[in-house]
Amino acid sequence: MKQIILIFVVLITAQYSFAQGSEITGTVHEKPDLPVPYVTVVLKENPDKQIAVVITDSKGMFRMENIPAGNYHISYSLMGFKTINQPMQVSTGAVKVGTIVLEPDAKLLEEVSMTSQRTSVSLKLDKKVFEVGKDVLSQSGAVTDLLNMVPSVSVSPVGAVSLRGNTNVLVLIDGRRTGLTQSNALDQVPADQVERVEVITNPSSRFDAAGSAGIINIILKKNKKSGFSGQLRVVGGIPNETRLSPSLNYKSNKLNFFGTYGLRLSDYVGLYTMRQSTGLLNTPVYLNQRQDENRHDDARLLYLGADYQINNHNTLTVAFLRNATKDHDKTNLSYLYSGKSGLVDSSLVRNGESWEKRSFNQLEANYTRTFERVGKKFTVDLQYDFWNSSKNWNLATGKLLPVTTVLPVIRTNSAGGSKDFMIKTDMIQPLDSTSVLEFGLKAENRSVTSDFIAEQQNDAGWEIIDQIDNHLLYKELIGSAYVQFSGKEGDFSYQAGLRGELTHIGIEDLKGNYTNDKNYNRLFPTLNISYRFNEGTTLQGSYSKRINRPSLYMIYPFNELTDLSTRYVGNPDLNPSYADVFEVAFLKNWKTFTFNPTFYYQRNSGVIEDYTYRDAKGLFISMPVNIDKETRHGFELSLMYNPVKWLQLNTELNVFHYAKQGAYQNQSFDYSGNTLTARLSAQLKLKNKLAFQTVYNLRGANATAQTRTNALHSIDFGCSKTFLKDKATVTFDVSNLFDLRKSGSVTKGADYVINQTSIPNAARYRLTLVYRLNLKDNQTVRQAKSVNRD
Repeated sequence: MKQIILIFVVLITAQYSFAQGSEITGTVHEKPDLPVPYVTVVLKENPDKQIAVVITDSKGMFRMENIPAGNYHISYSLMGFKTINQPMQVSTGAVKVGTIVLEPDAKLLEEVSMTSQRTSVSLKLDKKVFEVGKDVLSQSGAVTDLLNMVPSVSVSPVGAVSLRGNTNVLVLIDGRRTGLTQSNALDQVPADQVERVEVITNPSSRFDAAGSAGIINIILKKNKKSGFSGQLRVVGGIPNETRLSPSLNYKSNKLNFFGTYGLRLSDYVGLYTMRQSTGLLNTPVYLNQRQDENRHDDARLLYLGADYQINNHNTLTVAFLRNATKDHDKTNLSYLYSGKSGLVDSSLVRNGESWEKRSFNQLEANYTRTFERVGKKFTVDLQYDFWNSSKNWNLATGKLLPVTTVLPVIRTNSAGGSKDFMIKTDMIQPLDSTSVLEFGLKAENRSVTSDFIAEQQNDAGWEIIDQIDNHLLYKELIGSAYVQFSGKEGDFSYQAGLRGELTHIGIEDLKGNYTNDKNYNRLFPTLNISYRFNEGTTLQGSYSKRINRPSLYMIYPFNELTDLSTRYVGNPDLNPSYADVFEVAFLKNWKTFTFNPTFYYQRNSGVIEDYTYRDAKGLFISMPVNIDKETRHGFELSLMYNPVKWLQLNTELNVFHYAKQGAYQNQSFDYSGNTLTARLSAQLKLKNKLAFQTVYNLRGANATAQTRTNALHSIDFGCSKTFLKDKATVTFDVSNLFDLRKSGSVTKGADYVINQTSIPNAARYRLTLVYRLNLKDNQTVRQAKSVNRD
């Protein structure tokens, strides 16, 4: 670790002096004397020979280096403005072109304002960017609803986010881990606060190596107007969904203050059924089980912060997030046991009631320093997370047949807390006008405590069940460093990087029954290459090595006792899995049609798989285990079609083959199969700002050596109307229309078969009103386009 720090200090203090030719500098403005960022400045020797390309920074400044003496033509272009072309003579020494003033292109602005209403896609060197437009369902639902419309991404009925059918994905907001991505908190963030979604299937080395499927980076909208602005969002739904989300911004020359408050009161109705067939080799026994669930969640979210511009080159940001939830759930489980004849010989009923509190808090600070040299930037990020939770279950069980009997009451209690401190620093150092060196360090220290106890009532009081009295301490320390180089030669761009991560994990039962320390240190190389044929055509290839660390849920050996017949337990012996990911993508944009096919291959080792077995008491236990390997290769196709300005059609198809190998205990996990996901969206925009949208999602059937999961379908619908000069929008939407989102699975063993169906959420009807204060729904064309030029 000391060697890494020494290398980093040497790098960060190094100065680069590669100037071998002249330097061209200048500034681009628009009237009235406003700097214009993201302007493309191109220097050509002749129409077919390009010498240099740069982009202006946030102050409208640009710099070209190492330019040989000669006669050239220089151009300044940005969507929404007239392109400026000028001759230029370069001799020895510095050349200052002064201030270039761009004029708006009225005709082009009119065209772009129409196309910017839709969701667009673009390929960057290390990511695919989906710019969120004014889709109806993007204005009414939460971020989880929005993600369900992003190609390659899907969200399960219980809120699990997956990328290309793989749940080992890291979700970030504005490039950082945050409490908004924990415990389904994304369901509390309004979708209309999102500016774009970046799908990074092969992340560069600047990102953490976690998440074998890749990274989903959600970029929130930024305040760009001076003075006060904000919005109020009110939602009412059936089943009950009451939301109130006011947000306020204040921006001056030096200060940008932002604040958001979210209140959510929600009810959910769930239905789960199961049929167990056991003892099939001898005397079979059948169990029909039904679970009705009513859940009520209260949540309050507060996010406050400010950006302070110390001077032209130094900015400080501080923010605080608090996400507090209270859940009150009730379940009713009925059990009907029968023999081969099918006659019920016994039945039971279990009523459960639980109360859960969670409080997640996060303090974050960022310091950013820019330099006179365009593109050079140094940042330091600090983040401190602390959370606590508690949950109590009361379970009352009674036998109805053959004799009515009241069984002992069971109660469980869990309590946990965590402290997580992170510090990281990054440096971006341009070497010349076409190449950049980046490097950085990061350290994160995490400590989690978790207690769980299960008790059963007896005549003397309470006794512990099956020795379930766990007190676990989990410690995690991750140190990492990275370096990467990116460059451009004409239309060919490339980026190569290497990240090293040193990980120490300690798991200890406070009673001394269990102790386990793990250390794993790995290097994670990355490579991204891209070739731009023309303005709308790009070919891209990439490779990265990734790690998937087990979640705390997978590690904790606690037993939830809600169900009489099944339990899920964690496995403290789990190891991380590793993935090598290869990908080739192509993007072609025509005026009304976007064509985006992708081929990918993924090789995984130490894969984490769920293992189900039956213990000596006849209880079915599911736990995660490591198996040898898995390979995936597939084809993904995304199409966007706008035949007329009032109709938009999007479709996505992802087909892949997977093969798993490995064994645990006496269970072989060797299995191969094919599956697919698909999405179809249609949006109709009529006059008077009235719009309709329908989205159909399909997750194809898939299987492992033990379990086959049925296909899952869903339909969402929405319509919206904007009025009061774009200050207000009212939206009606239905999620899970016709209650189609019903998952089913079959698990088979040597002498048993388990059939399960799950409907965690019924159809939900919502009415949403958004009112904007000093903030129009449309961003200017320049702003809307500039955010994709990172």
